[in-house]
Amino acid sequence: MANSGVALLLVDVLDAFFAPGRPAYYPDSAHVLDPIKALLTRAREQDRLVVHAVERHRPGLADFEHKKIPVHCEIGDDQSPYVPGFQPVESPHEIEVPKRRYSAFFGTDLDLLLREQGVQTLVVGGVKTNVCVRASIQDAFACGYEIILAREATNSNRPHLAEASLEDIDRYFGSVVSVEQAWERL
Repeated sequence: MANSGVALLLVDVLDAFFAPGRPAYYPDSAHVLDPIKALLTRAREQDRLVVHAVERHRPGLADFEHKKIPVHCEIGDDQSPYVPGFQPVESPHEIEVPKRRYSAFFGTDLDLLLREQGVQTLVVGGVKTNVCVRASIQDAFACGYEIILAREATNSNRPHLAEASLEDIDRYFGSVVSVEQAWERL
């Protein structure tokens, strides 16, 4: 069993957001990769549960998300691969949770999985702060988890919305801390 109590939740570290030319790409996304890598390395060293929550839409089927944003991350497409070096390693302590909505909790078994592992605290990083990261954090809070968001390990193509989301997350849902402080929690 992974060292329980604290887990790392990484949200959408996929080519769709980080590879130029993809519909969800934005240039500033690259700034979160080093901080996320630091958290991932620490979680692996500490034998923590690592959850890779990633978009996985079904090709050719209606999807409500696509009414608001471009089609992206369909199973098997060229946007769905992980950013090189960020894919789950072969370990029972590192898993993928496919999601079809912004939140890693909505319509998935993530809450059940975390409870079974004794997780009470989630350290979070990923993209985009004001969409998938915030939705996941809000649902994690509603499920009763302590939330630690590493400020440098998240951003958005809408910086003003990312800043507003960071303020709301820190005020209402958890703690927004430096990547060093988050690293220490792992």
